[in-house]
Amino acid sequence: MVCGSIGYSRRRGAHDIEDMYTFLQSKGFSIVDHMVRKEEGMDYSDIMDFRDKPDLSRKIVEYDLEYVKKADVIVAIANEPSYGTAIEVFFAKKSGKKVILLAKDPVPTPWPINFSDYIVKDEDQLIELLHQLQNQ
Repeated sequence: MVCGSIGYSRRRGAHDIEDMYTFLQSKGFSIVDHMVRKEEGMDYSDIMDFRDKPDLSRKIVEYDLEYVKKADVIVAIANEPSYGTAIEVFFAKKSGKKVILLAKDPVPTPWPINFSDYIVKDEDQLIELLHQLQNQ
């Protein structure tokens, strides 16, 4: 499963995740695609304030965490801060999942580093690491 900022970057973050899914599939990896589509009724990329949406919030969080449970490895795209990504990484780590942080740029906080098993700086390192993990 790939996670990254969606809410704060409008659709760009969702595109980053979808692009990473496509890239990983093109390299022969199976993915757990958790991205919701508009037709599924849970696309929240245009919502700017969840304070009056507790039911939708609960539905989205439960949905995302179910997909974390299904994944063997979590790839966290560290292109900008994200509450959701942080919680997904924490949940994955506490569930015994391997967490890979894809950090192309400097990371100005220790939190994602601490909860990641591996840190890669580009897609080539990511693919190399995933092959290593696949062969263990």
